Amino acid sequence: VAGLLCYLGMWITGIIFLVLEPEKRFVRFHAIQSIVVFASLGIISAIFGWLPVVGTFFQAIFGLTAFIFWIVLMVKAYQGELYKVPVAGDVAMTILDSIDRNNTRGPETQQPVQQETLESETEDLPVQHTREYIKPGKYEKLDSNRGRTGRIVGYSLAIIWNIAALVFLSFFHKYIAIYLSRPDGSITRMPVLTADYMNWLPLFIAVVIISVTLYVFLIIYDRYWFRESCQILMNILGASVTALLVYIFPFDFSVIPDATAASVVPVAVTIVLIMITVGFAIGAIVSFIKLIAYLLRMDSR
Repeated sequence: VAGLLCYLGMWITGIIFLVLEPEKRFVRFHAIQSIVVFASLGIISAIFGWLPVVGTFFQAIFGLTAFIFWIVLMVKAYQGELYKVPVAGDVAMTILDSIDRNNTRGPETQQPVQQETLESETEDLPVQHTREYIKPGKYEKLDSNRGRTGRIVGYSLAIIWNIAALVFLSFFHKYIAIYLSRPDGSITRMPVLTADYMNWLPLFIAVVIISVTLYVFLIIYDRYWFRESCQILMNILGASVTALLVYIFPFDFSVIPDATAASVVPVAVTIVLIMITVGFAIGAIVSFIKLIAYLLRMDSR
């Protein structure tokens, strides 16, 4: 019943049961999957709803999809199945495993790392789960010692990438164009960006400066809660700057010689930008869930 209720109010009851059931793995899985599935569908539906003409159609499709998932997942959970939605279920299980690794045990279970097979919380559930228990402080130590070097390298590469993108889009954006070869061998550059691009650029510059600053702080102070907090902020900023690019759409593809390509490319670019926005949004949601779960674990100690 608790698993069913995780889906009753969609992602809202998912959050509620993730907080109220800190021990039962079966319930926590369905709570996390409810958040991932329905929050993602809601965000994607809202973003695709911005599209002219076809926006209402896409919203209807995603609404119907959400309704079908709502019914199926409640039934599966009530039947005691650890049913995983493709992709979303794997994401939920990854988050759950991450939470369990951070779920350190009390003094009575401070022992070397071992594997313990857990029966499902009710006798009629055939599913078994395996959880790895790590004594307090060991996960944080392993996380700090083994992963810090790789993370610092990743932060450094991200800083270089952001600075390179900032320089190019600020000073060399005129080279984003269609290049046409003339019979005499000369090449004509047809700019793709419109004047509206300059309305988007200041926000992009601000986002890059904030992101680079956060990466520098992460190199100096690399802690789990701080990493996830920075990821939430950077994903929100990334989603905002990409969504604004979709809204302004400072591109003029009419300069493409082929009429078919000139009509298809804007749609393709819009879809790609929307997918990037959705990716950022999902990343922010996942990091938020992981942060909340981590803080709850720390508080329960």
